Amino acid sequence: MILRRGDQVEFEQAEEASLEGDVPYVPGTARAALSHRDFTIVWSGLTASNVGTWMQNFTLAAYGWDLTRSAAYVGLLGFAQLGPILLLSTLGGMLADAFDRRRIIVTMQVGQLVGSLVLALLAASSHPSTVGVFLCVLAIGTFNALNAPAQVAIIPNLVPRDDLQGAISLQSMQMNASRVVGPAVAGVIYAGPGAAAVFVLNAVTYLFAVAGVVIADFPTRVSPDDGPAPEAGLRRLASGFRIAWADRLVRRILVTMATFSFFSLSFIYLMPTLASENLGMKTKSVAYALLFAGFALGAALGALSIGTVLVHRSKPRIVRVGLMLFGVLLSVFALARAPALAYPVVFAVGLCYFAVVTSLSTMLQAHLTDDVRGRVMAIWMMAFGGTVPVGVLVGGAVAEATSITTVVLAGAIAALFLSAYANLRAVGAPAA
Repeated sequence: MILRRGDQVEFEQAEEASLEGDVPYVPGTARAALSHRDFTIVWSGLTASNVGTWMQNFTLAAYGWDLTRSAAYVGLLGFAQLGPILLLSTLGGMLADAFDRRRIIVTMQVGQLVGSLVLALLAASSHPSTVGVFLCVLAIGTFNALNAPAQVAIIPNLVPRDDLQGAISLQSMQMNASRVVGPAVAGVIYAGPGAAAVFVLNAVTYLFAVAGVVIADFPTRVSPDDGPAPEAGLRRLASGFRIAWADRLVRRILVTMATFSFFSLSFIYLMPTLASENLGMKTKSVAYALLFAGFALGAALGALSIGTVLVHRSKPRIVRVGLMLFGVLLSVFALARAPALAYPVVFAVGLCYFAVVTSLSTMLQAHLTDDVRGRVMAIWMMAFGGTVPVGVLVGGAVAEATSITTVVLAGAIAALFLSAYANLRAVGAPAA
C-alpha cells in the first residue's frame, strides 16, 4: 500500500498514539491541534495573558460599580474596554494583512501592559478619578483593538487546515476558561489587597503572550502573489467590507454575530447590576465571583465541545439550536430571583453562548483564504466584540430608565429571532 505524505504523517501519528495507549489521533480535534508545537506555545502564552485580562475585566466592572453605584458608568467602562474594536478593528485588520503580525502583536501587548500599570496607579490613589480610569481603560482597549485581528489571523498559520477546527475550539475554550480562573483569582485579590493589585498582576501576564509569539516559528506576513498590486490607502481599509458583503456565507455569519452581540450579550458586562438588583448579591463577594465563573465555565465547555464531542456534528445546526436554547435560558436567568436557580441557568447560558460563537468562527476561518483573513477577521472582531460595548451603553441607559430585567429579556427575544435567521446551509455552509 502506498501512502501520500499527508496520509503517511497521519498514519504515523495514529500508530504512535496507539502504541502509547492514548486516544487515537483524529484530525480536527483539540488533541490534534495540541500536537503542533508552535500552536501549543502560542496558545499557552495567550491563555496566561487572557487569565490576567479577565481578572482585570471582572474587577473593572465590580470596581466601577463600587466607585459610582451607577450602571451607566459600568456600561461606559465596558464601552472603553471593547468600543475601540468597533472603531479600529478595520485598521488593525489592514495592518495584519500588510505587516509582520508578530511585531504587531508584541507592540500592542506591551502597550496594554503599560496601560494596566497606569490603571493600577490610579486605583491605588486615595481619590481615584473616574475620568482618569475611563481614559486609561480606553487606551488599553485601543491597543487591544489593533492587536486582535493579527492575533486571530495567525491561528491558521500554526496548524494544518485539517486541524483548524480543533485549534479554534481550543482558542475559544481558553478565552472562556480564562473567565473562570480570572474572576476566581480576582475575586480573592479584589476583596483583599484591592483593585490595584489585580491590575499589576494582569500587567505581568502580558509577558507570557509576548514570549509565546516570539518563541514560536510561523509565517508572520502574508506573502504577495503574482496577481494585481494590492489596494492601498482607504480602498484597502474598506476592502474587507467589500469582500465580506460579496460572500453570502460570510455576510450571514457576520450579521448574525453582530446582532447577537448588540442585543443579547450586554448582560455579561451588566452582570454586577443584575446580581445586585435581582439576586441581592454584593459585587465584592465570593457569591458574585462564583456566578460570573459559572457563566464562564459553561462558555469554556461550550467552546471545547466543538473540538471534542461535537467535532463531527453539523455546525450550522449547532448555531440554530444553540441560539434557540440560549434565548430560552437567558429569559429564565432574567426572571430568576434566587441564586440557587441563577447558578445552574447561567452555566447553561454560557454553554450555549460559546458553542454558537465557536461554530460561527470555525466556519468563517475555514472559509477564508490567508490573503484576506486579517481584514475579514477584523470585521468578525467588530461583530463579536465591537458591537457589545455599544449594546452595553444602550443597555445601561435602558436599565437605569426601566430595569436590568427588561434589558436581559430583550436580548433573549433577539436570540430567538436569530435562530430563525441564521440558516447558514441556505447560503453555502457545508453540512459538517
